[in-house]
Amino acid sequence: MGKSSSSLQREIVKQKKRNSALLYTRNSTCIHMISRFLTFSALVLLFSVRMAAQPEFVKAEGGHFTFGGKPYYYIGANYWYGAIIASPGKYGDRERLLRELDFMKRNGINNLRIQAGAEGPDDEPYRVTPSLQTAPGKYNDEILDGLDFLLAEMGKRGQHAILFLNNSWDWSGGFAQYLNWNGYGPIPYPMVKPNTWPQFMSFSAQFLHCDNCKDQFFNHIKFILNRTNRYTGKKYTDDPAIMTWEIGNEPRAFSMENLPALEQYVKETAAVIRAIDKNHLITTGTEGQWGCENSIEAFEKIHALPQIDYLTMHIWPKNWSWLDVKDIAGSLDKSIANTNKYMDDQIAVARRLGKPIVLEEFGLPRDFHGYTLNERTSCRDKYYSNAFEKVTDHCIRKDVLAGCNFWGFAGEGRPAHLFWVKGDNYLGDPPNEEQGLNSVFNTDSTITVIASYNQKLNALLKK
Repeated sequence: MGKSSSSLQREIVKQKKRNSALLYTRNSTCIHMISRFLTFSALVLLFSVRMAAQPEFVKAEGGHFTFGGKPYYYIGANYWYGAIIASPGKYGDRERLLRELDFMKRNGINNLRIQAGAEGPDDEPYRVTPSLQTAPGKYNDEILDGLDFLLAEMGKRGQHAILFLNNSWDWSGGFAQYLNWNGYGPIPYPMVKPNTWPQFMSFSAQFLHCDNCKDQFFNHIKFILNRTNRYTGKKYTDDPAIMTWEIGNEPRAFSMENLPALEQYVKETAAVIRAIDKNHLITTGTEGQWGCENSIEAFEKIHALPQIDYLTMHIWPKNWSWLDVKDIAGSLDKSIANTNKYMDDQIAVARRLGKPIVLEEFGLPRDFHGYTLNERTSCRDKYYSNAFEKVTDHCIRKDVLAGCNFWGFAGEGRPAHLFWVKGDNYLGDPPNEEQGLNSVFNTDSTITVIASYNQKLNALLKK
């Protein structure tokens, strides 16, 4: 017989409960799975955001530079006065700075070698004015502000700075000013008669044996590297706009006997920098063997130090008597041949060490050794092209010549006097040199050469 209606109703109720329980279990499982998926997705998103927030720094690995995991080769400029014109004081010109950064960016110049700041009083002859460190541990806040502003604006444009921290020459204080601060007497400026260049170099060489001088310089390093940029809120040690801390502009021993002292100085200085900053590259700023008393062995030794990330070289055909200034066109081929030989010798050292090398200073006068913009720069253009061609060739082969910085970008500045005086535009030529001697102005044909090679280099890097 069939079930009674009441039994059937009870069975229906039980089945509904079983169905509800099953539906609840399925829904709970589905909700749990969705929750886990959303949690996982949120973690992935958070990790991605955090990774994206991590700044990318230029690195030296595999014998060349990398940035963002890709090879980084460049054709850049020397812009030593950048922090001065970036300052808010009477020596500053931020409108010019911004125009020049944009101009360089448009022409592919994204790597700038800059002086962090000069040392000493502002009333010395043929010297950078104003200085950053006016006395040991005393700083001009306007120039600090300028350095902050410059780095902030470079960061916005994806440009990188090489900051040199000292100078063995007279034009920005450097070695000689530290010696003067420590009782070694007046600085024998070679531009002031009867002083001579050998006399100045002998004076400057004493820095390597002056413990107080070096301690003051190390304190300066600590002050700069521990600074926080007032415009970005970033510590300098965390700022990807900085590529390199450079021990100095052309640090020299000034004698064969002083070479061990130079090596010790480079070692000590690099250790001070690395103890504070783990993110940025460190290099010497030397000219190569020419700055090491023509000892290729000494050049190799100071760059073999583990704290030194890459090698540097500078080349000056006029100063090294390769170029006849009375016949620049006639002596150009000889200058290029000597340049290539010198580069090859330094590059061989870089290959042995497995580190990149940069040609970070090189220059040539205008065609007839004049200082005005109406004189052609065809010889300079040819000389620069030779250097740029070498960088692009190394980029193709992923070889060690990783970049170059021509000397020096003068942009829209114009010479007013033979030597710089207060109130004049800042140019690529420091105050102890004829204004316009090695400057590259924004209207020079050299700019077209630079832009052309940067386009070629950028195309190679995108492959």
